[in-house]
Amino acid sequence: MTQNFEQWCSELQTQLSRNQQRLTPQRRLIASVLFEQDGHVNVDELHQLVRGKDSSVGYATVYRTLKLLQSLELVHTNTFVDGTARYEVATDDDDHHDHMICRDCGTITEFENAEIERLQDAVAERLGFELVDHRMVLYGRCIKVACPNKQSN
Repeated sequence: MTQNFEQWCSELQTQLSRNQQRLTPQRRLIASVLFEQDGHVNVDELHQLVRGKDSSVGYATVYRTLKLLQSLELVHTNTFVDGTARYEVATDDDDHHDHMICRDCGTITEFENAEIERLQDAVAERLGFELVDHRMVLYGRCIKVACPNKQSN
């Protein structure tokens, strides 16, 4: 991710101002902690991380801030195997990526594949369909020896 937090936060500030809302210290903290994450976090995980920096920030504030960031299209939301919504920062330099998820340990692996993207576009064109967005999630099992829930075959 090449966009830095200050650039992303500036976009957040701009969008909030357009809607006559403010970037409160709590919103900025939540946004900052979310921006620092490498992967996908759910509300509970983010709340715990935020409370590690400011114990006065409540769960509802984290939840409402995530919903706000989602409505402003500054975060992407995915719901995977466990049915829990997980959030990741959306940046200007976002290239589309897809996900592979281990059904045993829940590890989420992001990947990009130009050939898969090309094939999806070709299928859509052949069927007379204009693609505007898509999500691909592949489920399987880690082949990593270290997978804590690895099933023996």
